[in-house]
Amino acid sequence: METRAVAKYIRISPQKARLVADVIRGMNAEKAVTTLRFMPKKAARVIRKVLESAVANADQMESIDVDTLYVKEITVDGGPMLKRFSPRAQGRATRILKRTSHITVVVDEA
Repeated sequence: METRAVAKYIRISPQKARLVADVIRGMNAEKAVTTLRFMPKKAARVIRKVLESAVANADQMESIDVDTLYVKEITVDGGPMLKRFSPRAQGRATRILKRTSHITVVVDEA
C-alpha cells in the first residue's frame, strides 16, 4: 500500500529540483534520507522533508512496515511563476521568471 506527501509552491526551479529527485528515485527510503542529508544542494533539504513526511504518513498505517519502504515515485512539477522586471540599457526592461515547484513523493513497501 502506497502513501504520498506533497509540497506545493516551493521557491526553487523545477529543473534544479529534478536533478536531486532523479538521484533518489527507486532507492530505499532510509538510504534516500541519508543521501539527501549529505547532498550540498538546496533542493535536497526540501525533498528530504517531503520524503520524511511520506514515511511518517506510512507510519500511521498499522499494516505498513516502515523499514521496507522505498521511493516508488517522485515528481517535480512546475508551479506558478513570479514575474519580475530588471532594468536594462537604454530604458528597456527584461522579464525575470522566478519559478516555483510542486514536489510529490510516493513511497511503497518493497
